[in-house]
Amino acid sequence: MNSDTTRQTVSKAYTEALDRATKGASSCCAPSCCAPDGAQAPDVGAQAPAVASLVAGYGAEADAHPEAAATSFGCGNPLAFAEVAAGETVVDLGSGAGFDLLIAADKVGPSGRVIGVDMTDAMIDRARANAATAGATQVEVRKGIIEDLPVRDASADWVISNCVINLSPEKPKVFGEIARVLKPGGRIRISDIVAQDLPDWIKGHAAAYAACVAGAISEEDYVQGLRDAGLEDVQVTERFVYDADMLTGMVANDLANLGLDEATLAAGVAQVEGKVWSARFEARLPE
Repeated sequence: MNSDTTRQTVSKAYTEALDRATKGASSCCAPSCCAPDGAQAPDVGAQAPAVASLVAGYGAEADAHPEAAATSFGCGNPLAFAEVAAGETVVDLGSGAGFDLLIAADKVGPSGRVIGVDMTDAMIDRARANAATAGATQVEVRKGIIEDLPVRDASADWVISNCVINLSPEKPKVFGEIARVLKPGGRIRISDIVAQDLPDWIKGHAAAYAACVAGAISEEDYVQGLRDAGLEDVQVTERFVYDADMLTGMVANDLANLGLDEATLAAGVAQVEGKVWSARFEARLPE
């Protein structure tokens, strides 16, 4: 797939995932498959949406914004323990239905600013609705791609992202854009999926790409990409390795699109178990 086709595939998959999540089913990078901090992922199904977000590293934040939590597709909580201060500006890459936007808004307060960027109309509409429901007037959601952010230079104190950059077909451009929009001394907190030595049959499947697996790069390449963009103090502060059940769950809704029967998928998952994990990346732009 070329870059435009990849983006169209991802956008379509997440529009469908949003619809499924609204009806109580998890999919794509749904938090029912992604459990940082060693938590065991429960069978969320049609249970309260806060359960899924709790697994992904959120606590009371899920209770504070239950409607947004119900449609969160993250693999971690990028703002956990972040020193975001009142009055600061936070930019969220691939802001989805806006759960992390609302958490950022709580941190920056009414004097701050939160900018979400997403390319999927359904997600943008939902994020704006969630912000309106929460009364978060400091939140703005813009349509765009993360490889060419509709954000001015040196305007962000923080850049965050939650299980999105792995979906980009042009990751070096994303890393460059992060550096461009950060103020000198600005910081990042990014939760994302990384992978090591994936077999070709996974890399070539659009469904596996949209499920946050096929497009994932290695942790080493991710760190180097951030450094190459000019960021410093790059570190990985959290990891959670996915087991076979979680990996299967990440692509379960797209099993037919993968062109594999359950036995073949199980054999493939066994090949990659222990090679796919969520990681939290932190770094800063030099002063």
